[in-house]
Amino acid sequence: MIHQTSPMAVAIFASFVLGVLALSFWLGRRGQSASGYYAAHGQIHWFVNGIAFAGDYLSAASFLGICGMIAFSGYDGFLYSIGFLAGWIVALFVIAEPIKSLGKFTFADALDSRFNSRGIKLAAAISTLVVSVFYLIPQMVGAGSLIQPLLGLPHEAGVILVGVTVTLIVVTAGMVSTTWVQFIKGSLLVLFCGVLTLLILGRGLAVNAGRDGLEDLAPQLLTVRPDGTRLVDRQPQSRDHDLRPVGTIVRLPERFGAARETGPLGPVAYLAALEDSTIVTWEAAKRTDAEGTHTTYTPTERRGADLLKPGVFFKGLSTSRLGDRLDFASLMLALFCGTASLPHILIRYYTVKDAYAARKSTVVGIAAIGVFYILTLYLGLGAMTSGALDPTDTNMAAPLLAKSFSNTLFAVISAIAFTTVLGTVSGLIMAGSGAVAHDLVENVFGMHMTDHEKIRCGKLAAVGLGIVAMALGIVFRRFNVSFLVGWAFNIAASANLPALVMLLFWPRTTRQGIIAAVTIGMVASLGWILFSADTFEKVYGLARDRSPMPFSQPGLVTIPLGFLVLVVVSLLTPPSAPPRR
Repeated sequence: MIHQTSPMAVAIFASFVLGVLALSFWLGRRGQSASGYYAAHGQIHWFVNGIAFAGDYLSAASFLGICGMIAFSGYDGFLYSIGFLAGWIVALFVIAEPIKSLGKFTFADALDSRFNSRGIKLAAAISTLVVSVFYLIPQMVGAGSLIQPLLGLPHEAGVILVGVTVTLIVVTAGMVSTTWVQFIKGSLLVLFCGVLTLLILGRGLAVNAGRDGLEDLAPQLLTVRPDGTRLVDRQPQSRDHDLRPVGTIVRLPERFGAARETGPLGPVAYLAALEDSTIVTWEAAKRTDAEGTHTTYTPTERRGADLLKPGVFFKGLSTSRLGDRLDFASLMLALFCGTASLPHILIRYYTVKDAYAARKSTVVGIAAIGVFYILTLYLGLGAMTSGALDPTDTNMAAPLLAKSFSNTLFAVISAIAFTTVLGTVSGLIMAGSGAVAHDLVENVFGMHMTDHEKIRCGKLAAVGLGIVAMALGIVFRRFNVSFLVGWAFNIAASANLPALVMLLFWPRTTRQGIIAAVTIGMVASLGWILFSADTFEKVYGLARDRSPMPFSQPGLVTIPLGFLVLVVVSLLTPPSAPPRR
């Protein structure tokens, strides 16, 4: 049964969550000042901070979303891994050392380091909140997806459980607790994904459908009604119905003869054998009738060679349609530029003692993140051929892959995935609460607070952000989490990167230029997303062709727009102050 729970899974999951909370309460004594709560006193060791970078960055999108996209779309899902990793080049060579010298607690500190402008603080704080909220959505969606098969609870219960747990983590110890949660989570995630990859290679490939291909597959057709009712071969089935085989191999390469399994394979041999195999994946299609819009999933045979080349998910790589090509290019640009613009990544540079430690932290983070993203290729392909996928939920590919080995491994991987969500959400809420308490309340509204009052304000903001995140995680439950993260990267790169880069490297940058670039970049990217074809189809339930936008990802237009606006406005306004080295 795909969604059947076990007492062992519940016990392991509970021990992980309770352990994280216990650590948070124990570390709460170290965050009694504003510097301790928001920046851990700048005393985090560079290696710990580097692994915490990985913990922050390897979110539900990385683990759940990318593995799911590879499992259902092949190589195209791995392009997300490449884009996410490439973005760290900008962080390492452009941002790492200068950002440490410019700020104190938040991203707004860095932008306003030489201007002392309430307008910059306001624009940067709003941008931080918008990006954080958009990044929170996929994390909460991933949490809800995990809770359903693990504990047998509805999606909404999983979202609420994460929201309450993360809020407790943030309000008890702030950045100190958040850093250590992310360190532990990042270490465990890379370690156990490595173990799971070794198991995949040790199992090799096996024919787990019938000898005659699709004719031996059951079920032949899966339909999901608007109310969530599932029909298998047009007969009602519960969610616990055994959907095997889903994601199967029906033919191995000829060199294996009549054998139905390859045995253990090396990393290269695994890809070579998969390339010459015939694999069944699931095609989703929407059908509208008197009862509403149904989603129908049909098994489809594909050659492994086709799944290991681009173009299955990103149509712009296999078609000549200009809009599809621009959409793909725009997404890759946003992933490349967005990493160095994410508020919860930027504030981590303030937790180490100096610029040199910030650079070393970034190198450690890149190494851990790079290893993990290589593993995602094998995790996704292993899930594709495991026979244990739920075609209605791409976010559960990796946990269900682990379940194909054992319930214990499923429980451990699910618990680690859950702590992955906890770590990323806690970082995002920390960034958002700092923007509210430090940037808006104290600097924009001029309400000067003591350390105790600033911490209390931040904790109240964290509670508010937790409630918002829970509500949005329930609304967007049907989305793939990697897809949702693409929106956050687009907004971050459009609003934050132009202002930050030009402030660091163009002395003529003015206060008005920064305000205009952040505001227009944020509004333009957000507006483009709200009127895009993907949003029309998946949020509003309207036809894609009713969208006025030529493609869905805005970064290709809005990122250059941010730079252009900053340059033009800066040249039209007098310098606010001489540049400070």
